[in-house]
This record gives sequence, C-alpha cells and structure tokens, in this order.
Amino acid sequence: MSAPPARLGFPVKIMGQPDLKSNDARRSGSNPHLKVSLEYLDAILDYLDRHQIRMYRMSSDIAPYATHPDMPQFHGMVRDSAAELQAFGAKAKRLDVRLSFHPSQFVVLNSPDPKLVEKGIWDLLSQAEMLDLMELGPEAVLVIHVGGTYGDRQASAARWVETWKTLPEPARRRLVLEHDDIRFSAADVLWIHEHTGVRLVFDHQHFWCLNPEGLELRPTVEAILRTWPQDEQPKIHFSSPRTELRQVKRTDRATRKSTMVNVAPVWTGHADFCNPFEFITFMRTVEGLEFDVMLEAKVKDLALIRLRPDLLRYAPDVAARFGLSAFQAPLLEQEEAALLQTEPDAGA
Repeated sequence: MSAPPARLGFPVKIMGQPDLKSNDARRSGSNPHLKVSLEYLDAILDYLDRHQIRMYRMSSDIAPYATHPDMPQFHGMVRDSAAELQAFGAKAKRLDVRLSFHPSQFVVLNSPDPKLVEKGIWDLLSQAEMLDLMELGPEAVLVIHVGGTYGDRQASAARWVETWKTLPEPARRRLVLEHDDIRFSAADVLWIHEHTGVRLVFDHQHFWCLNPEGLELRPTVEAILRTWPQDEQPKIHFSSPRTELRQVKRTDRATRKSTMVNVAPVWTGHADFCNPFEFITFMRTVEGLEFDVMLEAKVKDLALIRLRPDLLRYAPDVAARFGLSAFQAPLLEQEEAALLQTEPDAGA
C-alpha cells in the first residue's frame, strides 16, 4: 500500500486574499474573543480548500489575552468556546487540513526565571487545550524552540529537559521541538530528545545556518523523523534565505550627514518565495523519507501556490510526492497567474 501524498502548508497570514483575518486582533477594551477568531479561521479553511492546501499553521494569538496574568476576564474564553472549537476541528478534519500552532518566542521553557517558565507553560497548556477541544489527532502539534543559551548552552539544554518533566500531560503530548539558526543545532535537539522523548521538527534553513557538529543532511533528517511514532506523519520546515541587496539611508551621528549604504542579506532571513531548485535538491536528497512540509516563506500561501507549478515544470518526480500530476498543471498555472504577475523571460 503506497503512502498518501505529502502535504504542503504555510503559516498564518493569507496573502492571496488579504481581507481574510487570521485572528481577532482587537485591543482588550473591545473585548476580543476566540469565537471571533474561529469565524475568521472558518473562512480560511474555505480558502485552503478552494486552493487544495491541506496544511495550515494557525496564529498563536487566536485566543486573545487568554493567558494574560492581569486580565482574568479573558481566562475562560477557551472553555467557553468548546462547541465552536469542536465544530471548527470537525470541519478541518472533513477537509483533511492538518493544523498546528507555533507558540510565540516568549514561550521559553529553559529560562532561569521560574516565572517566565510558568507563563510559557500556561501558554502551551492553553493552546494544547484548544487542539484537544478541536478533537484533533496527535499530528496537530505545538512547535517551539529550545530558548536562550544564557551563557551555557549545555546547561540550558539540561534545564529544558528538567522543565519537560514538569509539563502537564496535554502540553507534553502536543509539544514538538525545533532546532534554530543561532543557538541550538540539530545535534542539540537530538540530545534533548534522547533525554525526554520529545518529537522533533527538522528545519532546512536552520540546518545550514547552524551545524557546528558538521552533521550530514540526510542522516540528520532520518534521525529527526525517527523521533515520531511510526503511525504519525512527521513535518519539517523549509525556506530559502533572502539574497536581495538592500540600500538603506544611514545618518552619521557626528556629522549628521546621511548616505545610502549597501546592506548585504543575513542568511538567517527568510526569502519571499522558496527557491524551487533548492527545494527539489533537498527532496531528492531525502527520497524515500515521508513527511509533510511547512513552507516558511515570507509571502505565505503565494509561495506555495508558486511552488506547485514549478515542481511540475522542473521536477515531476518531486511533484508526485505531493500528489501533483501533469494534468493538473494548467489549473495550477491559472491559479498562480490569478494571484501573481511574472516578468517576461528575457531569453524567450
């Protein structure tokens, strides 16, 4: 029996239809609510279905102020929205859309400050509760990073392990850990997995930005995918680095004169789109391994909508892994053309 097609997904913002909101962003004085966010997300599910997109990362702010320590009036909104969460989860399952959260950078489980850790756990528990009330399976996860190094990376990793032991069961069951681009490498999170059993997410761009141990790509992906149970589909993150030169006006403090300077890109920055040739090379390198792919490009759904016809055009073998075939090419190209204009090929 062949494996089902892998999914392609994107996070939060809908660029192809800007009037679709990802969460209720009103200030506290306007009494924002999770129920309003779920109405917005219901419309996003329709958008995803129209474009045959089967994976989506929800905003971590869909329950506004639900864990704000000084606003108890919002603390009950998740449970108050149980019926709406269940209905939303049922629709996502009916449309076969895989959902996840990526809690904010303020969720730091290895902080030396116990109050900061406690607040992070509260955030995780709230988001895990939402996924549970949606009645989603174990592939609906909370993706977080290790946190800060605080001057001692190994001690900070060990502190994460100790915090893991204290997590409430719903948060621990949903949690997955991702290596990052400047602090904790793939080797670091594999060490944490060995001491906790936490599932891991491989990030392609982060791997190239931070790999002081000199790990090889495919064996690292294999090791990270093995942290998931056999009956669960792992997910990975893919993005291309920004390459554009920026010209920025800078003012000399001494002379107060302004000049334009050329600023080179930082390779940890995400590009607007995914370079199809990088993506194809990666997918061929990990041929035979099964996982879904969250695209972390700056233009969100537009990057996904651009990538699919590119895969059919340049690498039908890779396109097939995502359930794409040649007969879909005209429709996918029309979809792309409806949302994006392209420069004419100078060599044509």
